[in-house]
Amino acid sequence: MSITDAYEIISEKLITWATNFIDMLPNILVAVIILILFYFLSKLARKITGKVFGKVSSNVSLVKLLGNTISLAIVVIGLFFALGVLNLDKTVTSLLAGVGVIGLALGFAFQDTAANFMSGIFLAIQKTFKVGEIIQSNGYMGVVKYINLRATIIHTFQGQEVILPNKMVFQNAIENFSDTNRRRVDLSCGISYGDDLDKVKEIATKAIQGSDFLSKEDQVDFVYTEFGDSSINFDLRFWLKDTSQSTYMHARSEAIVKLKKAFDENDIMIPFPIRTLDFGIKGGEKLNTMLKSKMD
Repeated sequence: MSITDAYEIISEKLITWATNFIDMLPNILVAVIILILFYFLSKLARKITGKVFGKVSSNVSLVKLLGNTISLAIVVIGLFFALGVLNLDKTVTSLLAGVGVIGLALGFAFQDTAANFMSGIFLAIQKTFKVGEIIQSNGYMGVVKYINLRATIIHTFQGQEVILPNKMVFQNAIENFSDTNRRRVDLSCGISYGDDLDKVKEIATKAIQGSDFLSKEDQVDFVYTEFGDSSINFDLRFWLKDTSQSTYMHARSEAIVKLKKAFDENDIMIPFPIRTLDFGIKGGEKLNTMLKSKMD
């Protein structure tokens, strides 16, 4: 092949490409316009999503992620439309097939990550708990320090930080001690069988009433619960005006001190385990005989 023949072939190809490009110019222009329109539509959708979900959830990272996801989805749809205008249907089909295969592979590879992600979304939408609230979940109790799309971070009262995957939090029971702004102390105790039950109830109730930590809306509740082995047991229940763990612990401690002091002042006995040794039973040796033999 001579240089002249090669030149003619290249020229024909370039002319053909130029002709096709000129023929496609209207479609290319329409495709570009479609992409621009969908781009601005994606920005508008992101802004609207931020406002709408911002009212539903206080999780900023979740709101941003949802806005970005919706924005990206709109851009991808616009890209498919643009490719369709350019008669690149086979390219669109290939892209969709590739996205499907990749999505399936990623779905199997990141099952737990996806589960935590979706659980984080549901937790944020449902507003089960918020940052700063006291919760108990999966055996851990503490203050919620942070909520992201993968895990919930709890600062326990012992000083540790526990990272709980959102899947575990979402699928298991959650105790929220701050949501209702109410928290109760249940104090169990027992008195001897020789004490006056009505008197004990009156003294115990008065000992707790008027304390600074008590809620003004509720009364102190006193109930006898059972006949124990060496005592008649009761529960003393009272509500706190503050749900913090510090208030709870100090209120419980102060209630124990007040109750013990009131019982001591009124000669009411709180039984404790007593072991009785009987040396006079059949087959045994009496105490005085045993002591005399020791002295001899």
